[in-house]
Amino acid sequence: MVLYRRSRLAGQSYFFTLGLQDRSASTLTDHIDLLGLAIRVAKARRPFVMTAIVVLPDHLHCIWKLPDDDSDFPARWRAVKAGFTHRLLQIGIGLPKRAEGGYALWQRRFWEHRLRDEDDLARHLDYIHFNPVKHGWATRAADWPHSSFQRHVAMGFYEPDWGLAIDAPGDFGEA
Repeated sequence: MVLYRRSRLAGQSYFFTLGLQDRSASTLTDHIDLLGLAIRVAKARRPFVMTAIVVLPDHLHCIWKLPDDDSDFPARWRAVKAGFTHRLLQIGIGLPKRAEGGYALWQRRFWEHRLRDEDDLARHLDYIHFNPVKHGWATRAADWPHSSFQRHVAMGFYEPDWGLAIDAPGDFGEA
């Protein structure tokens, strides 16, 4: 078995990517209310600050800032994934099972990147908010409803028309 090493430092900000096992599914946006509830419950039990998020049909990206005395983001993600899965089952959504047990809704692992500085944070905020445009779900960042983009516009971080498909600044390759 491969041992994955994660950079776990208390009080730090991290960029995350989580995906569904079936990358053609739309479960995350179809049940966005249940995903939001799972995140809120996990956050109430083990606090963190949600700096930014975008939820697409089959994957999500977000930035969390952890408390100064806590570095355990894996436990938080286990709670979010399990909570969302459990809520889907409660409303009668059938989920495939893995041969070795458990449900095959989420990809087993997730990607995390500890943000190094303000420039790194800015690049990842751009990546998150441009992602729906990149994947063809919206013509501009402001058009995607499952994103923290409007909150960042209200805070003055972005102009309302930032992130047009034809002229968004920045490098939007996979992080």
